[in-house]
Amino acid sequence: MPLTKSEAARSSGSVKKLRLIPLLAATYFMVSGGPYDLEDIIGFGGYGHALWLLLLLPFFWSFPTALMLGELAAAVPAEGGFYAWVRRAMGPFWGFQEAWLSLSASVFDMAIYPTTFVLYLEHLAPSLTRGHRGLFLELAVVAVAVLWNLRGAAAVGEGSVRLWLVAISPFLILIGSAVYAGLHASTGQFGGHASLAAPHGKAFSTAILVAMWNYMGWDNATTIANEVENPQRNYPRVILLAAVMVMLTYIVPIAAVAWAGIPAERFSTGAWVDAGNILGGTLLAGAIVVAGSLDDFGTFSNLTLSYTRLPHALAEDGFLPAVFTKRLANGAPWVSVIACGICWALALGFSFERLITIDLVLYGLSMILEFAALILLRRNEPSLPRPFRIPGPNWVPILLGLSPAALTAYALYAAHTEIVMGIPALTFSLLIAAAGLPLYFVTKPARKRRVAASLGNEIPPNPEQK
Repeated sequence: MPLTKSEAARSSGSVKKLRLIPLLAATYFMVSGGPYDLEDIIGFGGYGHALWLLLLLPFFWSFPTALMLGELAAAVPAEGGFYAWVRRAMGPFWGFQEAWLSLSASVFDMAIYPTTFVLYLEHLAPSLTRGHRGLFLELAVVAVAVLWNLRGAAAVGEGSVRLWLVAISPFLILIGSAVYAGLHASTGQFGGHASLAAPHGKAFSTAILVAMWNYMGWDNATTIANEVENPQRNYPRVILLAAVMVMLTYIVPIAAVAWAGIPAERFSTGAWVDAGNILGGTLLAGAIVVAGSLDDFGTFSNLTLSYTRLPHALAEDGFLPAVFTKRLANGAPWVSVIACGICWALALGFSFERLITIDLVLYGLSMILEFAALILLRRNEPSLPRPFRIPGPNWVPILLGLSPAALTAYALYAAHTEIVMGIPALTFSLLIAAAGLPLYFVTKPARKRRVAASLGNEIPPNPEQK
């Protein structure tokens, strides 16, 4: 059978792959994109708690995860990333559960960014976001991101480098203005530096959950391993470098506005715009609105790049219909991209706090499976080439996984206070997670038929050939 155009392009190596810097930009957007969406941490926790939280949390949440991902991505650079690792270490059943947890989490994760896109735009042009107009804008974010992803991974990654420079640039001005205001605090608008105490009556638990959400998603870039140049070398470098970049771009702006004296009570989602207006006037505020909206669009687009590779990998293993294996000549799995975009559009409408609570529970459970895969591959495949390896004996990965597991347990506990569709968010999240168990057995017969058909299509050897 002759190769299709997309198959021929991939086999000839003509599909353009993500290089180091575009992969770094894509990873940065998948996790963060910048200081946007941090405002609730300040509003609920105060400057002091926010700074300590954002400084210490990476050492218990981000860096252990980054080390785990660095080793697994270098050892098993397969499409589907974490799905491929868990499947290899624990078998198809748990591999399917890993993919299910990540895809179901994506439904709620991806609803956040169009929502915050509109929240930022509301500060600049509130008339554009009222009523159904806001929903239309959210749907437009989904549609444009889908179209961009249909151009291929390299196009998204290279465009993300430029998008990141635009999204972060207003904060460089904001930081400079805040430092200047802080140096002249006695004559400034607030007459001194802001208090580091938490605002009265605010729930610090919400601040912790928002901080965890802002520091999660490190595994997302690993699903596109087949579309990355030299993944064994680039993944460990990119993940560890991005972890440091994200921490700095969170801490420095918050420290600057605290130095400038802006009260923490002023901060909720979109409040960076108000801070820009106070420190630099309407021009800086407008720049932050535009940059914040672009940041949410960039994060949504890069997560689209990540999540849409999972249905493609599942289809290749027979868990989904074969139509999901179709790709364009540039390597984009177009059926998966469009199908995921439709599902994400249907999830728009939940509140920000409910979305991150559900997202954290499902993401945390999937991350525990990834740590289990790391431990089992260390034990069962000690000779597996590992271009990057976590230093130390085999009990070190177990130790690394303890703090992310503990924080996931905290997210599970906190989820019982949120109500979704009339039931606690914890119950809602666990019901979604548990749905993966029967779904595996529903898809198992189709998978067996696919495997049998593929074996039947193989050309038998010619007995006359020696």
